[in-house]
Amino acid sequence: MLQKVLGYGMVVVCLAATFAPDAFEYYGLILVLVGLVGGFMAPIEDVATRVAYYVLAAALPGIADQMDLIPAVGTYLNGFLDNLAVFLAGIAIASVLHATYNNVIAAGDN
Repeated sequence: MLQKVLGYGMVVVCLAATFAPDAFEYYGLILVLVGLVGGFMAPIEDVATRVAYYVLAAALPGIADQMDLIPAVGTYLNGFLDNLAVFLAGIAIASVLHATYNNVIAAGDN
């Protein structure tokens, strides 16, 4: 249930940041915090999925820049995908911290 709420909240904040970027200064902070909460509440255990999140968080803004070529809606698609990348970066950071914590805890079990 919490994942659905975080997902819908992320979409709402991404849309607000895309269509009204000057209305609020801290959209990015909210997106990272929502991503961190989502990443800590439902940690990603699969290594391949974690790597996909890392790559997507890093590469999505560059890919999204190509959306500017679409007339009329391209800039909005670019903005939405850029904001989505900020959210995914929060999940990726939480995944790195969770994996590091698990490795440190497991290191004492020799």
